[in-house]
Amino acid sequence: MATGATTGAAEPSRELSGADSGGRIRDRRAPMFPDGPAPDPAGSHHERRIRSFQPRRSRVTAGQGDALRRLWPQWGLDIDGLRKLDLGELFGDPELPVVLEIGFGMGEATARMAAADPGTGILACDVHTPGQGNLLSLAERAGLANVRVANGDAIILLREMLQPDALAGMRVYFPDPWPKKRHHKRRLIQPEFLALAAARLAPGAVLHCATDWEPYAEQMLEVLDADPHFENVQPEGGFAPRPEFRPLTRFEGQGLDKGHVVHDLLFRRR
Repeated sequence: MATGATTGAAEPSRELSGADSGGRIRDRRAPMFPDGPAPDPAGSHHERRIRSFQPRRSRVTAGQGDALRRLWPQWGLDIDGLRKLDLGELFGDPELPVVLEIGFGMGEATARMAAADPGTGILACDVHTPGQGNLLSLAERAGLANVRVANGDAIILLREMLQPDALAGMRVYFPDPWPKKRHHKRRLIQPEFLALAAARLAPGAVLHCATDWEPYAEQMLEVLDADPHFENVQPEGGFAPRPEFRPLTRFEGQGLDKGHVVHDLLFRRR
């Protein structure tokens, strides 16, 4: 991502990017947040696997950066694939049911859901640094003790770091639709992902997906209907109405204004 800070004059061989607010020279190779989210926590460039996400580079605001520096050691974790997580220890409550949210954007909807349901922990996973900082800031401002932010690849989190039946639910809201046909293999909701998700969801837990890209919604419905681990919570099948607990996001509102149709899918782990 962006740059960190050093004191005094930088070595001539280093790339410089000007001075920070304290007048110190910044080195582009130094991390901006030494105790914050790592740029590549699992060394994922060593793993040959098609990914469903594309990391985005965008500016971290002063408020987001402050939240990352102060709150990441307490509420954040890197998906390094090196250990199994104890979710009870992570949230400070062994009885707290935990839902995994994959891809939370700027975190507004996540914070609203956490505030509306303090009896459920939300492990929110994304690779977008400004969004991570924004969600941490929102959680602190609202006094939310039931949010933790995970940085990195959700597949590695599910495969390497979570215990079987560990999750009380899973949310995948507006994943990248990869609209071009040659990119469809990058879509997250595929049979292989569902098998992994089913292994980490407790029996009866619900996988909730939402998308405003209709061809992707149809594919989601097709693969979920065909998966033996899941059953549609809709008695007659098909898409579900948006449940009250999923807030209408700014992104979703913009899509609706453009005439997009949003589809929700709720499938229960058998």
